[in-house]
Amino acid sequence: MKDVIDVMALQSSRRERRLPDYRSASGHSMATNFIFECGIKLGLQPATVATAAIFYHKFFKEADKNDYDCYVICTACLCAAGKSRDEPVRLRDAVNVAHNSINRGSGPLELGDEYWSMRGAVAQAELLVLRLLGFNLDSPSTHRYLLHYLRSLQEWFPASQWRTAPIARTAMAFLQDFHHSPAILDYRAPHIAVACLTLALHVLGVSVPLASTLDDDAAWYSVFTKDLQKEKNWEIMEKIMQVYSREPEPI
Repeated sequence: MKDVIDVMALQSSRRERRLPDYRSASGHSMATNFIFECGIKLGLQPATVATAAIFYHKFFKEADKNDYDCYVICTACLCAAGKSRDEPVRLRDAVNVAHNSINRGSGPLELGDEYWSMRGAVAQAELLVLRLLGFNLDSPSTHRYLLHYLRSLQEWFPASQWRTAPIARTAMAFLQDFHHSPAILDYRAPHIAVACLTLALHVLGVSVPLASTLDDDAAWYSVFTKDLQKEKNWEIMEKIMQVYSREPEPI
């Protein structure tokens, strides 16, 4: 687990030192990074940004990545996610944030050919995304499950231990980062929430109070979801950890 922490720290350091150059990135390798950066710049809630990543993964599960401009699709997914989460995104803001993220240091686009061309492309892409999703914008809120589980788990811990161990922040970070992987589509929301929570506890070296007295040390999370087997939980945790073993972006 220490390896996970070391990789997370390295990637955080890289992000602080230099923003990604999306123009030189190969194919869709930086697409979810682009979604997260633009989502933050647009002031969207983490769950909305995560929903945009889900839409992106769902779209390209069906569509050929060679047929579409990934950054146009990413921007469209942010707009669709805003509608889904009742956090609307102005199309002009989305276009300008996307353009600025791709073209570092540039200002807002003037109302000319380039702006209208990009705006039209994003609007058409959003319709395409919606059609491919079957106009179903419902997305299981794994964030809501995790928040509910954290609130319940907090009651099991002494207040001083809960304050000193950043369990909630670490689990939420794992959940948000897992949205970079298309593997997030393969598992149910309650199971992902439990896996993020379990992984956070392992990384922090924290044990659930009284869990050691149980016949099965995984039984503590059966109060949250009864159909999650220990092997499946470890499988999801491994998928989460794989996000941090991706090839790091060049310095």
